[in-house]
Amino acid sequence: MTPKSLYSRIALVFAAVLLGFGATLGWVAYATAKHQQHDILQRLSRGLADHIARHEPLIDTNGIDRKAVEDVFHMAMAVNPLIEVYLLDADGTVLAYSPADGRLARKHVALAPIQAFLDGQSLPIVGDDPRNAAREEVFSVTPIRHDGRTTGYLYIVLLGDRYSQLADNARRQYLWQTAAAIGAAALALALLVGLIAFGRITRPLDRLTHSVTEFENGDDAPRTTTPRDTTDEIGRLALAFDHMRQRLAAQMTELKRQDGLRRELVANVSHDLRTPLTSMQNYLETLARIGDNLSATERRQYLDVAVRHSHRVAKLSQQLFELARLECEETLPRPEIFSLPELMQDIAQKFSLTAADKDVRLTAATHPQNLFVRGDIGMIERVITNLIDNAIRHTDAGGEIRLETTPSDAGVEVRVADTGIGIAAEYLPDLFERGSPLRQTPSRRNGGLGLLIANRILMLHGARMTVASTPGLGTTFSFALPAQS
Repeated sequence: MTPKSLYSRIALVFAAVLLGFGATLGWVAYATAKHQQHDILQRLSRGLADHIARHEPLIDTNGIDRKAVEDVFHMAMAVNPLIEVYLLDADGTVLAYSPADGRLARKHVALAPIQAFLDGQSLPIVGDDPRNAAREEVFSVTPIRHDGRTTGYLYIVLLGDRYSQLADNARRQYLWQTAAAIGAAALALALLVGLIAFGRITRPLDRLTHSVTEFENGDDAPRTTTPRDTTDEIGRLALAFDHMRQRLAAQMTELKRQDGLRRELVANVSHDLRTPLTSMQNYLETLARIGDNLSATERRQYLDVAVRHSHRVAKLSQQLFELARLECEETLPRPEIFSLPELMQDIAQKFSLTAADKDVRLTAATHPQNLFVRGDIGMIERVITNLIDNAIRHTDAGGEIRLETTPSDAGVEVRVADTGIGIAAEYLPDLFERGSPLRQTPSRRNGGLGLLIANRILMLHGARMTVASTPGLGTTFSFALPAQS
């Protein structure tokens, strides 16, 4: 079964790597030790075959001297019972060997290693083992000469078959047991140290995992999970998660606040709509019930009031719908280059009669006349229209409204200034918020959406609305658009 935790998987991988490395290291150490053993043994026994061959001639003109061969073999085996002695002809064929009761796996010995040994090449040099076709062993060899020519070789395998059996037994009984004990101890120690190290490494990740799980389950408290060391990958990941969680927590708080403001706005709009709807309903019901008993003038008066309230309801509904579309970004700006002074003059002309009916002077001043900006002309017209409409409603008879456009560092600045009732300083910071307290005052209870719409349009253009006001003296709204040459 596959372990689920990262810690257990890392631990298993580490143990497997350690076992593999230990086995490889053991094999390399064994091969190196064997190679060194062969080198030392072959160097010490380099002249053994030559020394034995000089004791007495083994091959003469009549062939093999059997008596001499037996004496030499007996002497060599008595001195070192682990070696194997072979008499070869000039082609490497085995002519005689000791011990005589052993069976040969091959009857021919390759001459290339023999020649390399005689040429003095670097040791160790391994050659064929006549008793084991699958194995090569270190050896000592000397040529047997007669009448100046090589008639054969005395070939001695230094680690014979008997040595191999004893060595195998020793390895099984001692070497492998010792190696296993040492390896197990080293593995246990390495695993212990490794697991402790992995535990320290993965502990921050474990804390981060628990923190993510808590956050997923709805715990959005900004509890830090960042370790002391933030230079490694886990530390940077924890730091990034903490920042992300703090941002999400702040966004959730803001969303809750916006939702509260939205609910408050709906309640306010519902109240704003209820008043004219109730009045319109009362007048219409009165007309339906006693209309025949009223004079034509009274009926006309009742109808005018009902129509006026219906227009007010329609305006509020349209503003609310427009604001919702802007906040959902269903309506996005379609920028184009246009002349701002011409737009200001057109808007001023459109509101001239409305201002004149209220005895308010409306003027438009642009300096210079060739000011071009980039934006959605329809949306910018809506912003200026809302500001002028708001100014006319809150400016008494005999007052003045000024429309101005001037170049500025931010582009082209638009100002709508009036000499109206003004706004108290405590209302200015939240003037463009849904829950602005200004909308609850008697003089502003039925308005406020126009400013929200205007501010939202400017936000979509990357601009911002500013306001300066003095109660009793007037208010100035201003914003800037990027200039175009």
